[in-house]
Amino acid sequence: MADKNDVDYYHHMRDPMESRPPSLKRMESLSNSNNNFQESDEEEVYLVKQEYGYFAYLFSFAQTVILIIMMWQCSVAPLNINPMIGPYPDALSEWGGKNAVNIIDDGEWWRLLTPMMLHAGVIHLFSNIAVQLESGAFFEREWGSLNWLIIYCVSAVGSSILSVIFMPNSISVGSSGAVMGLFGAKLAEVMCRCCESEDSRQKRVAHTVRKEQCGGTLCAVTLVMAFSFIPYVDWAAHLGGLLAGLLAGFAVFSCSMEMMMSRIFWFLLGTAVTVTAFVMSLNYMYSGVIDPAEELRDVCGYYQQFFDDYECHCMRGEHEG
Repeated sequence: MADKNDVDYYHHMRDPMESRPPSLKRMESLSNSNNNFQESDEEEVYLVKQEYGYFAYLFSFAQTVILIIMMWQCSVAPLNINPMIGPYPDALSEWGGKNAVNIIDDGEWWRLLTPMMLHAGVIHLFSNIAVQLESGAFFEREWGSLNWLIIYCVSAVGSSILSVIFMPNSISVGSSGAVMGLFGAKLAEVMCRCCESEDSRQKRVAHTVRKEQCGGTLCAVTLVMAFSFIPYVDWAAHLGGLLAGLLAGFAVFSCSMEMMMSRIFWFLLGTAVTVTAFVMSLNYMYSGVIDPAEELRDVCGYYQQFFDDYECHCMRGEHEG
């Protein structure tokens, strides 16, 4: 593929929960409508808030359906154009991918959120939802659906903002930034709760599990960031999602700290830093310093410069039909 092709192809993210630690192997999740749990006297039990990761399943299903419809409507590109087995790049922009010229010059701010629902192809999709359905769903069971949804969406927006700032001349899609944000939030949770007392069996089990999760998460984050600088991967989106999830995690998980003063301090600090980081980033993004390529306003025409067999199936206007 020509080196001008800047579509965000996310290759693979290793799941830190792939090898279950001993504590998790002994895990049983007990859930009822009133969220009342009872600890077993015979075996160690790691209690989670709910039985299923509803939003993790819902997003994965929706992302799969969207890719199928996009490939049906916009056709599947040859492998020399899209090695991820997916649609033509203009379809990614047309369906809401991160396109800096549309975001900055045309005011299409919603493109900061919609890329998380799109994927460049089958390989890209499976790489992301594999982690989303494993670690992502487990995190949702631990945190609760509302906390998970807040972190997922905040991380997706943060990944798009940093991508616009540092990679304005690329069309980027994928939920990898949001997934990185889940890992960032897990690190924040571990830090917020590292000093909790261990005066009961359940607290000791939870402390052990979080410690093991921290090691797996750090390993996964290191590997993903190391591979984020190869061609077709949007390193800025991965870093932006990770940082946004980390900051949002401090605001969310500070509410679980045992000491009231610690809760208030970390909640105010986490919220203030998160809001400040987003305001400053958005202000810089719209300040006029970022100058995205005007050619990307016509993504189809842009890619036709590099591929003789490029066909336009989804762009509106002069290429329509």
